[in-house]
Amino acid sequence: MSERVSTEIRGSIAYVTMTRGEKYNGLDLEMFHALVAAAKRIKRDRDVRAVILQGEGPAFCSGLDFGSAGKHPVKFALNFLRVPGRKTNLYQEVCWAWRELPVPVIVVIHGRCYGGGLQLALGADFRFTTPDCEFSIMEARWGLVPDMTGSVTLRELVGMDVAMRLTMTGETFSGERAAELGLATEVSDDPLKAAEAFAEELTARSPDAIAATKALFQRTRHLSPRAAFRIESRWQRRLLRSKNHKIARAAGKAKEIPRYVRRTVR
Repeated sequence: MSERVSTEIRGSIAYVTMTRGEKYNGLDLEMFHALVAAAKRIKRDRDVRAVILQGEGPAFCSGLDFGSAGKHPVKFALNFLRVPGRKTNLYQEVCWAWRELPVPVIVVIHGRCYGGGLQLALGADFRFTTPDCEFSIMEARWGLVPDMTGSVTLRELVGMDVAMRLTMTGETFSGERAAELGLATEVSDDPLKAAEAFAEELTARSPDAIAATKALFQRTRHLSPRAAFRIESRWQRRLLRSKNHKIARAAGKAKEIPRYVRRTVR
């Protein structure tokens, strides 16, 4: 728990909530650090099997808090630097940390999803939004470019021409349009309820198979078929030897609900 982000474990689902609702969950340094810390905590907990990431108040996230950045220009500038051996700086890690969790991450979006908030959402595996939520790659309006992994996550979901158009114009579009473009997984008047139902569905499956599926698709995305086939065979051999596979097989044979043990995939 921090003043910016709360993490609550309910059963096997982790609820991560940005708690700066009065500021539309604008991203300041404390929020950046709190989000990274929340992801690290969840990564250590092998009983967590899904994450729901959301924002309290009238918006999911309105992007960078420029007022706060202006008060601490040196600190903000220093965090563009990367620690030796890491591929991300602080701002990139805020989004990429969710990509590297061994569990599915579902973002619940409402109100506004601007700039860094949109990049945070794109770093997750699934995005559930209200139809009237406002999306924008807001950096264009300030003469900037996405710098929180958006150059990778955006082009993974849409064509290069669409990615460049949205980035160059900074246009605002709705949750329904986001789904049409491929940026939203599902549109619902109650996206939290829909996300929870989906998370419960995922937690009914082997946590090792779910983690392996996420790793498989992330790691083979840009590989040749030959390289991808080697990786999928490697994962399958590992899963065939796992205790959770044996539990799933025995439960299926007995027509019972499987009771899985904690995840072994890290």
